Amino acid sequence: MKRRTFQSLALGAAVSRVAAAGPAGAKARIRIGQIGTRHAHAAGQFAALRNCPDFEIVGVVEPDEEQRRRAAQSADFANVKWLSEEELLNTGGMQAVAVETEVGSLLQHAQRVADAGLHLHLDKPAGESLPQFKRVLDTASRKQRLVKMGYMFRFNPAFQISVDAAKRGWLGRVFSVHAEMSKALSPGERAKLLAYKGGSMFELGCHLIDAIVWMLGKPDRVTPFPRSFPGDGFNDNMVAVLEYPDAHVTVRSSLMEPDGGARRQFVVCGDRGSVEIRPLEPPALKLMFDQGRGKYRKGVQEVSLEKTPRYLADWAAFAKAIRGEMEWPWKPEHDLAVQETVLRASGMPLD
Repeated sequence: MKRRTFQSLALGAAVSRVAAAGPAGAKARIRIGQIGTRHAHAAGQFAALRNCPDFEIVGVVEPDEEQRRRAAQSADFANVKWLSEEELLNTGGMQAVAVETEVGSLLQHAQRVADAGLHLHLDKPAGESLPQFKRVLDTASRKQRLVKMGYMFRFNPAFQISVDAAKRGWLGRVFSVHAEMSKALSPGERAKLLAYKGGSMFELGCHLIDAIVWMLGKPDRVTPFPRSFPGDGFNDNMVAVLEYPDAHVTVRSSLMEPDGGARRQFVVCGDRGSVEIRPLEPPALKLMFDQGRGKYRKGVQEVSLEKTPRYLADWAAFAKAIRGEMEWPWKPEHDLAVQETVLRASGMPLD
């Protein structure tokens, strides 16, 4: 990805805020709705949508009546218009839909959105069926609509700088990546994930795998090492090794580490330099180069980063792409390669 693209994406939130201060009606707002409130990111994504002036929220769909009552009583979904899925998809002027159901239902709703010829935000991971996800992508491509995945590091400035450095060759030949993302689950949260055989890698490690495939491409080989800490069959302590011609990549993810967020990290080593992001949010970035690279000096240095709210830059950039003001960088081929790698790393079947 070119540096200019990185800069435009990193500034997406700021540009959005400037646009909000401009004359009313300068740009038509994009009509969007959301299907589902059960996904772990559902409330956060919806809050970002509400704060992004590029979008007009038409309504929210929650087919489960009890869940809808709970959501309606929360501040996250206060004063929204509740619609059926049919009503939402057939609302005049609709342009996009965000799918934020539980993971097991994501793809069936995503297919309906794609069939309706609407731009799609689909949260992560992209379901449990690779062929079904491919059908969603194929339908969207055929109808010339964009798919935005809910991977939350794509517009993280530390990841953008790190991937840019690797792609420019500033790190030399990358030979090692260590990525780690963990947290501690409450018993109730754990119970909700028991249905998903991919465990912690499927739930959390997928974010890191998206960044790795973004940087290095699809791996030649993926070997999962699943473990169940309490021995109940749910793999909450997982490691995966991704093999590349020059590099070994380790991805570690657990669901029983207190304060795991503080130790989340992404470390890339090459024979000319390295990058370290720790923690991942808000990102703290350290670079090391064997000589000056662009605006960066030789040696170790910490990089000052603008702290932007999670998801907001993603939505601002998606609005630009929908309007044709920028090319959407995340192609179906990338999303499909990520999902295949996630399933392999989670020890899940591809059929």
